[in-house]
Amino acid sequence: MNLGPAKAGELELAQRQWLAGQGPKAIATVEAALLKTPNELKLRFALGVMRMELGEQAAALSIFTALTQDFPDLAEPQNNLAVVYASMGELDLAQRALEQALALQPDHAQAQENLGDVLLRLALRAYQRAQQAQVAPSSSLALKVSRTNDLLQAAKLPKP
Repeated sequence: MNLGPAKAGELELAQRQWLAGQGPKAIATVEAALLKTPNELKLRFALGVMRMELGEQAAALSIFTALTQDFPDLAEPQNNLAVVYASMGELDLAQRALEQALALQPDHAQAQENLGDVLLRLALRAYQRAQQAQVAPSSSLALKVSRTNDLLQAAKLPKP
């Protein structure tokens, strides 16, 4: 989507503010620009990313959900929606959003990586549930749990 000069300038200003550590000011700049052009994709997406990075998951979830509805043919909002879901521990929803992103854009590298991360966390959850359901301990299952935990730690991913 092509931004006009004023909108592009506002987005660039907000990005500079964000990178300078002025998060609230950057958000205010984007929100002010969105008052003039409320359907602007790049501004809405930037606001979602900022909210997500600030840990404002509910706000980010709302923004990315709306973007996936308003722009159903774009993979990037689906990918970011999945990141929010995963951060909230909603791994099944994250997996579905990533699969949708990849259906739209199979070569989306970040969505591929994020799907791998989600599947790893889902694997650990399944192994842990299997352990809980077992009558007798299983050394092979314990090894799978341990190695999956090691992978999650190496990748610096939160456990499910």
